[in-house]
Amino acid sequence: MSALARILRFTRSLAPYYAGIMIAAAVVTAAGLAVPFITGAATDVVVDAVGAATRGEGVPTGAIRSVVLLALALLAASLVETVVSSFGGYWGDVMSAKMRTVLSARYFEKLLALPQRYYDNELTGTIVARLNRSISEVTNFMKSFSNMFVTMLMTTVAVLVISAWHYWPLAALLLVAYPAYLWLTALTSRKWQRLEGDKNEHVDIASGRFAEVVGQIRVVKSFARERSELDRFEHHFSETVELTRRQSQHWHTMDGLRRGVLNVIFFGLYVIIFVRTVTGEFTPGEMVMLIQLMAMARQPVTSLSWVVDSVQRAAAGSKSYFEVMDLDPEALDGGGSRSQAAPAAGTGDPEQPMVSFKDVHFGYGEDDDVIAGVSLDVFRGERIALVGESGGGKSTLVSLLMGLYTVRSGRIEVAGAGADLESLRRNIGVVFQDPSLFSGTIAENIAYGRPEATREEIRAVAKRAAVDEFVSRFPDGYDTVIGERGMKLSGGQKQRIAVARAMLKDAPILVLDEATSALDTKSERLVQAGLDELMHGRTSLIIAHRLSTIAEVDRIITLRDGRIDEVGTPSELAVSGGIYAELLALQHSTSKADRKRLKQFEVVG
Repeated sequence: MSALARILRFTRSLAPYYAGIMIAAAVVTAAGLAVPFITGAATDVVVDAVGAATRGEGVPTGAIRSVVLLALALLAASLVETVVSSFGGYWGDVMSAKMRTVLSARYFEKLLALPQRYYDNELTGTIVARLNRSISEVTNFMKSFSNMFVTMLMTTVAVLVISAWHYWPLAALLLVAYPAYLWLTALTSRKWQRLEGDKNEHVDIASGRFAEVVGQIRVVKSFARERSELDRFEHHFSETVELTRRQSQHWHTMDGLRRGVLNVIFFGLYVIIFVRTVTGEFTPGEMVMLIQLMAMARQPVTSLSWVVDSVQRAAAGSKSYFEVMDLDPEALDGGGSRSQAAPAAGTGDPEQPMVSFKDVHFGYGEDDDVIAGVSLDVFRGERIALVGESGGGKSTLVSLLMGLYTVRSGRIEVAGAGADLESLRRNIGVVFQDPSLFSGTIAENIAYGRPEATREEIRAVAKRAAVDEFVSRFPDGYDTVIGERGMKLSGGQKQRIAVARAMLKDAPILVLDEATSALDTKSERLVQAGLDELMHGRTSLIIAHRLSTIAEVDRIITLRDGRIDEVGTPSELAVSGGIYAELLALQHSTSKADRKRLKQFEVVG
């Protein structure tokens, strides 16, 4: 039970619900246990009456009135049990929905806070399945636990005793009670199922978005959208709380009606039993037996095995949940430091670098360094191209710049970075080789870095990025839903949206990570025009970009085995005999060996 105790500690905010459920359970149990006492009092009255009648004294005055009043007392106890248990069930349902919201939001928040290293070693499907399985099992158990277990535990001994009695009188009585109960249940289920469908829709949307965000966590972190994604996630689950209120109110109102009808039927049976006993048609022993059988019919005698099974499932589910919640982000990150604000960032000095790498070393896990002793200054408005073979460290440098990983040693300073990662990433715009779009509309994807942007601002950058050209052909324009990861768009269209997204973010530092390498020639020209517009006046780092763009940069940095090999202008490095010169020569070669060698640079000529 320790795992369940941790769940309760995690959800301390639901303590009022827990208290209400426990109080309701205690009241229900007390009402249930009052029945045998009332029955015993009725037995005494009946025995006295029978004794008097036997002695020839007639039925004592007030005996019938007493037994009818005792029957009313039984009805009162039953109605109290019905009403209070309905309240307890309602609180249990709402508590379960709130618990799911709290646990899911905390899980999502934890995932958003975990460093990129965690996602390097985890399968997205596993992460999503853990949320669905663990939290569903825990909350389903807690809902049933709160609605049933306390009452059942208090009355288990009585139920076991009553179950030893013969069932034939009960079967006859249920011929009337159960059909009415089942008919009312059928009426209840229609609206309940419709509301359940609405709840499932919200859960599916939230879960689908969850899987998307986890699958594209680098984009989320790069645009500093952790908070907004968490808010959207919480919103959908908050909607399920309101739907659960309506659903539970309907269910428990109808359940109260069902059980109320059942109680009235039992009240009639109690009156008949008492009156017929007073008139001598039933013996006191028969009366007690029938009352006990009625009590037995109201108790779930098969629930103990369910409780044991549910506890085991919930404990197993919560184990994998807490495995994630117990992760230490700093320990996962391997120590070191992330990008930080430059000491003189606020001076406005054009000679002050916008980005500085100072003897940076980095490696994955316990592996050798993939970045070794890199020192580099990038100045305001400068265009820098990073060139090198696959695995040379180009993309790793960008990941370090954006704070996705911590360095082993050295420093990375960024002008305007601020004191936290969110401030850092707000100052960096990124266009990846994979545009990484989200389900939703074209306008929402363009505005991902600035969700508060107006439609006019969105259209303005869309025109600059040649997005308006194809959006105008869609019936819904910018409100066109593009599907998960932009599956309804071509590669060129998705990449132009990614360029517009970076334009709208309007960050002073721009990173182009092979932004056109996967495009056809026509799409490349359109996207390249948008990139040229985007780079104007910005500090830009271009990774393994097309040679036409590399030829126009201010400086080229060539990397070999994680170290800077050469630094110079395109014209200088073209004749240096180094990596860039080799790349130019390979581009114009027609031999198979040279074309194969060219692919190692991840650059298309």
